[in-house]
Amino acid sequence: MSTTIENKIALVTGANRGIGKAIVESFINHGAKKVYLAVRNIDSTKELEEKFGDKVVTLKADVSDTKSINELAQKANDVDIVVNNAGVGTPKSTIDKDVESDFMFQLQVNAFGLLRIANAFATTLEAKKGTLVQLNSVASIKNFSHLSTYSASKAASYSLTQGLRAELGPKGVNILSVHPGPVDTDMAEAAGFSDGAAPTEISEAIVTSIKSGDFHLFPDTMAKQFESAYQSFSENIVLADFSE
Repeated sequence: MSTTIENKIALVTGANRGIGKAIVESFINHGAKKVYLAVRNIDSTKELEEKFGDKVVTLKADVSDTKSINELAQKANDVDIVVNNAGVGTPKSTIDKDVESDFMFQLQVNAFGLLRIANAFATTLEAKKGTLVQLNSVASIKNFSHLSTYSASKAASYSLTQGLRAELGPKGVNILSVHPGPVDTDMAEAAGFSDGAAPTEISEAIVTSIKSGDFHLFPDTMAKQFESAYQSFSENIVLADFSE
């Protein structure tokens, strides 16, 4: 299943900066009719509003809160494409002080956030034969020890993304799992990564993969190294049909 961005209505969580902001800009540059900017702080999207005018609509949303996401889905009930980009990534080792509370926090946003988005928008996306894009990470398939809890939370979100492909795919919804390496964002800097890929490299690759109907996207140089090593497992295990 594939679709183009042109004339589509999209929603992007965490749309105010980094990869989310780049996705908004790429979508509009590729002809999106309207993009909902789903953010916790509605004052953080002023730059995008000034740049794109009525092509963007800011909505308050917190992916860690079920009520907030259900309200978001009611307001944005005309979407063709939902991009769950919002996430957190604090450095924390497996053996560390307060590791349990840190892991719970990252699960609440990175994994349960996806569950909330998927369940809230499933009916709309099924009706539209739409697309759900989940920003995962190369850390979803490799635990980076100084980012252990983040890696584990992204592994959970990646597993859930596979579940969404199995459940929503037969209903006409395309699921795209995006696995970037380090990206030049505030989150990557806080995690100790430098020389990351440009956010636009990720956003433009998402546009291309949506059009191609892909499930996996490894968009940048480091990510493609993972893709090369992971491809056999992906084809023979992740994408294989074990129903028979």
